[in-house]
Amino acid sequence: MKQKSGVLITGASRGIGRACALLLAGHGFHIFLNSAHHIEALEEVRREILSIPGGSCELCPGDVGNPDQVRKIFATIASSEHTDGGLDILINNAGISHIGLLSDMTDEEWSRLIATNLSSAFYCCREAIPHMVSKKSGKILNVSSMWGRSGASCEAAYSASKAGIQGLTQALAKELAPSNIQVNAIAFGVIDTDMNRMLDAEERRALAEEIPAGYFASPEEAARMIWNTLTAPAYMTGQIIGFDGGFL
Repeated sequence: MKQKSGVLITGASRGIGRACALLLAGHGFHIFLNSAHHIEALEEVRREILSIPGGSCELCPGDVGNPDQVRKIFATIASSEHTDGGLDILINNAGISHIGLLSDMTDEEWSRLIATNLSSAFYCCREAIPHMVSKKSGKILNVSSMWGRSGASCEAAYSASKAGIQGLTQALAKELAPSNIQVNAIAFGVIDTDMNRMLDAEERRALAEEIPAGYFASPEEAARMIWNTLTAPAYMTGQIIGFDGGFL
């Protein structure tokens, strides 16, 4: 069987992850689809990919905030007949939000958010890097947020996790550049995903008015930005790229 370039997308059942999976599958990549909880939705993404001519994918369900489950996911990837034992591209997209006063946040809520948003990227990078280093090639794309740059009121924990992603990105890019591995992050603004659909119509209007572009970007636009970053010249690494409609 002819091998393809392998891509793991965490949080691929919906939103940016789903749109990214469909876009990359259309470009001929073998997609490893991950989600911790939304397995039925992940199965639907798999069906959509298999309907694309030449589309191929595998399900890798599991909580990427848990290092043992991450090791199992990468064991599946290493044994896949579609790749050469590892990933060519890692997209760390899994994330959750928490809105509320920091003083009201419980230990459990903090730990879950940091594990999902930040520790997951560390665990996945740690597993992906040895194969990339052995090949002297690879790309890591971390999904961050504009709030990782400036912070958001009542989203202190979320902002901290995304700031951590950005620090990890820049440090790891320096570490891996001699091995021809590019590490970048995109600091997304307001994307029209389930994470933001909790807002009512009035809140959505008010937020859109704060965005110079005047609207929420679609997951498909976000996926195209990820694609543009992945296909940029190799000299671009260690960058935190804003995609926020001019918000910041």
